[in-house]
Amino acid sequence: MTPVPLRRDDSGSTLPLIFFYAVLSIVLVLAVVAATSLYLERKRLFTLADGAALVGAESFELEDVGLTPEGPRAVLHPPDIRRSVLGYVAANGREEFTRLAVEQATTSDGRSATVTLSARWNPPVVSLLIPDGFRIDVTSTARSAFGAAG
Repeated sequence: MTPVPLRRDDSGSTLPLIFFYAVLSIVLVLAVVAATSLYLERKRLFTLADGAALVGAESFELEDVGLTPEGPRAVLHPPDIRRSVLGYVAANGREEFTRLAVEQATTSDGRSATVTLSARWNPPVVSLLIPDGFRIDVTSTARSAFGAAG
């Protein structure tokens, strides 16, 4: 009878382990790149929405200014806000975003403008896996500087 060795042979290949960690590292890097791209795209869209809300908040005519007990106040009208916002977005954001749309441009109290924009975001590296991308929505509200002291 041959004696059975007490210790097993410890030889083997580390190649599968190296391959696994390499793939895991690549996946993590791609995920971080995609998350950063989404964050930056949302910030850019939010900046555009802020500008559009400011333009909408200043879209009143001089005859829309009325006197209140707090002082003079501008009264905003939704059609004027929408027209101003559409002009601003057309001039400043059409080339920068995919499928940019003004979802909402209105006022709820006649003193502030609320603008909601949407656009499509496509991941920078894995766009073949998600060809249509994701929809990003942002909302910004601005109040007119005219008579804002009260």
